[in-house]
Amino acid sequence: MTIPTTILAALERADMSWRPLLISGLEAMMAATPDYLPQLAQDDYLPTEQRLFAAFALPLQQVKYVLVGEGPYPRAESATGVCFMDGAVRSLWSDEVGGGLSKPVNKATSLRNFMKMLLVADGQLQLESTAGEAMAAVSAQARSGAGSHILTLADMQRKLTEQGFLLLNASLVFRHHVPPVKDAKAWLPFFQTVMAGLAKQAEQVPTMILWGKIAELLSKLPVMKDFPQIAAEHPYNLSFIGNKDMHELFRPMQLLNG
Repeated sequence: MTIPTTILAALERADMSWRPLLISGLEAMMAATPDYLPQLAQDDYLPTEQRLFAAFALPLQQVKYVLVGEGPYPRAESATGVCFMDGAVRSLWSDEVGGGLSKPVNKATSLRNFMKMLLVADGQLQLESTAGEAMAAVSAQARSGAGSHILTLADMQRKLTEQGFLLLNASLVFRHHVPPVKDAKAWLPFFQTVMAGLAKQAEQVPTMILWGKIAELLSKLPVMKDFPQIAAEHPYNLSFIGNKDMHELFRPMQLLNG
């Protein structure tokens, strides 16, 4: 069986530097589970609009970190093909008096906790006080026009890209009728192949950042021995806000600095 044409068409979203590796990854999936991709091509899945490989827009040689979440958001407008970049979010900050983070950010639990983790790491919030008046004060400063904070999720994605982040999910798809871990297991041969190619071609082997139990599936792949790794609970857990390893990793990057 051959790779479905609709799956191959989605490669247009990926940078040219990735395409030979991505095709090899898809071929590895076909060899391991020949029926998976043909069935997927006939099914309803997220992300839509041929964004299956949107995360690979960053040229291979620019990758310094591979951040792996669990899977796309389970909402069509939110699933962008890029890990935890919620397409329903525009502004990061509430425009209401006394507001903190915007309503769409608060709805995207993982993004909300990631934002709070960054603010705690930067000393703008105290771990014991990450809501209410403390958050409102940060939001007011961000919206003041002083340029002290980024304002939109697009700004955050740009800053992460500038730092060399490849923002992936352990499963590139979400289907309401399929357990996420089942889809994630089907994509393991793809990740084994693509990450092996990345390790060989990168000027410096990137650091792998694994968020959550599904992402930890990747740690069992043989190729992972070639990568430095940092694991953390998934950001939808409140404990993520206080994760010291994440503070140390992200504090120097100043991702929220406007």
